[in-house]
Amino acid sequence: MLSTSRIISILVSVALVMFAAMIHEVAHGWVAYKCGDNTAKNAGRLTLNPMAHLDPFGSVILPLVMALMGGAIFAYAKPVPYNPNNLRNRRRDELLVALAGPCSNLLQALVAAAIFRAVWPLYASDPSTFLYWVCYVLSSYIYVNLILMFFNLIPLPPLDGSSIIGVFLTGHALETYYKVQRYSLPILLLLLYIVPTVFGIDPLGIYLNATAGNLYDILLGA
Repeated sequence: MLSTSRIISILVSVALVMFAAMIHEVAHGWVAYKCGDNTAKNAGRLTLNPMAHLDPFGSVILPLVMALMGGAIFAYAKPVPYNPNNLRNRRRDELLVALAGPCSNLLQALVAAAIFRAVWPLYASDPSTFLYWVCYVLSSYIYVNLILMFFNLIPLPPLDGSSIIGVFLTGHALETYYKVQRYSLPILLLLLYIVPTVFGIDPLGIYLNATAGNLYDILLGA
């Protein structure tokens, strides 16, 4: 039986993940628009209205299940459509569009960290219920955004890292990478579930702890 505080914690975490993922997708579409592609704008996706971005499974069911399991929470919004053929400088602009999502998460984390550092001294001297929840939400939002950023930088489709690394490869290296991409989903499933279960090693967890976890500690001054 889940306690009331645990239920509130799960709902807050899921809501924060959903909002961060939505900003992530809007950033992709906005940068594509600035680079000459109107696809996302014409589809009504350059908006902060959650209903335009929510994916029933990726935005609600998946983060709820992961929260109930007690692990790191991940979610995704509906991908913002864009047509790379409309970009003014395709090679450069594809990189900018791919980086936009992770960079938006980093910016959100930095803003939340700045607010947290301003609020924390007030909470430390007066641990009221309201200030506790303000600090809790801010610290959770920082962590959520860092997880989304570094997870999306993994160079496997459909994650942003695959588009980023592809820009820097040519010839045989690019052909080999395209071949590896065909197995991206099995590789992700292997890293997420099979390796931790069979071998007791969590490579994705190690990676996220070394990146998102350490940067989280730095931003909070831990």
